[in-house]
Amino acid sequence: MGYETVCAGSSPLLPHQRPPALIYDVALLDLDGVVYTGQGAVRHAVPALAQARDAGLRLAYVTNNASRSPSAVASHLTTLGVPATAADVVTSAQAAASLIAERVPPGSPVLVAGAMGLRLALRARGLRPVSVAAERPLAVVQGYAPDMSYGLLAEAALAVRAGALFVGANADLTLPSPRGLQPGNGSMLQVIAISTGVQPIVAGKPEPPLHAEAVARTGARRPLVVGDRLDTDIEGATRGGADSMLVLTGVSTPRDLVLAPPSQRPTYVSLDLNGLLEPQLAVGRPYGGGPVEYGGWIARRGDADGPIELTGAGQPIDGLRALCALAWSGSQITAEQADPALKVLEDRL
Repeated sequence: MGYETVCAGSSPLLPHQRPPALIYDVALLDLDGVVYTGQGAVRHAVPALAQARDAGLRLAYVTNNASRSPSAVASHLTTLGVPATAADVVTSAQAAASLIAERVPPGSPVLVAGAMGLRLALRARGLRPVSVAAERPLAVVQGYAPDMSYGLLAEAALAVRAGALFVGANADLTLPSPRGLQPGNGSMLQVIAISTGVQPIVAGKPEPPLHAEAVARTGARRPLVVGDRLDTDIEGATRGGADSMLVLTGVSTPRDLVLAPPSQRPTYVSLDLNGLLEPQLAVGRPYGGGPVEYGGWIARRGDADGPIELTGAGQPIDGLRALCALAWSGSQITAEQADPALKVLEDRL
C-alpha cells in the first residue's frame, strides 16, 4: 500500500499530517476490546491491521492477560485472520517473570496462582513454578485464570505471609467479554492483598514493566500504544513516554475520555483500528484554550465555568476529537461542563 492510499480523506485542518501507520515504527496493540472480544474479532480490526502492516507499520500485541502463552495468543490471532507468531506477542506473564527473575536467584521456586501462561513464562526465565506453600517459594505471582480455586489462593496467601515476594501480573479490576464486564485479575489480587495486608508489585499496564518488556522485545524506536482503556493502556503509555491511541471498541467511553486526567489522555482518538490509517487531529497536544475547529465541528468555551459548546455536522468522531482538544487545553473540566456537548454526539458515535 502506498502513501497516497493510506492518506485518502486527509483532514483540511492538518493537510500535512500523515496517518499514524506512517508516523510510528511499531504499534503496541492491546488485545481484549481492541483486536478481539472473547473469541471474535472487533469490527474493522482485521482489514485495518492488514492495511497498516502493508503500509510498513510493525504490529506487536501487548496484553495484560497472563492466562495464555504467546503461541496460544498468536494462534488465536491467526485464526481470526491476523497473521502472528509467538514473537509478536508480549504478555504480562512475561513481564512478571522478568520482574521476579531480577529479584530472586535462578532456579528459585515461585508459587503460581494463575494459568499455564505464567508457568511457561517463569520457566523461560529459569525459574521453577510450584503450587503449594510447603515448597517455600521465594515469590508468589498471580495472574488471571477463569478456573482459579480457593485452595490455590489460600496457598498463595500462606506463602506471602511467610515472606514471599508478591507479584501481580496485572491489576485490571474488570475484563471485557461478549456478556459485559466481568471481574478481572485486579479483583482477584485483592483476596491475597486483603488477607495478608501485603500489596503486590504489579507488572502489567499501567505499571512500567510490561511497556518496557514490549519495547525491549520489539526494538521499537517510536512506538504507538493502542488500547481501549484509559487507566491501563493510555496511562501506561504516558508513564512509558510513548504516544497512544484510544479506540472506542472496549471499556472506556467518550465521557470517560473527555473527563480524563492528564495522565490518561491519549495522543489520538478513534472509533476503531481504522484510526491507524486516518490522518487525524493529535488531540493530546496543547491547543491554548481557544475554539477548536475540526472536520466540520467547532468546540468552544463560553465563560470559564460554563458548559462547552459543540456545533457542526461532520463525522461524529471528529466532533469528539475537537471536544477533547478543547477540554484538555485548560483546567480540568467537570461532567456538568462536558455533558451538553457529549449529548450532541451520543446518538451518533
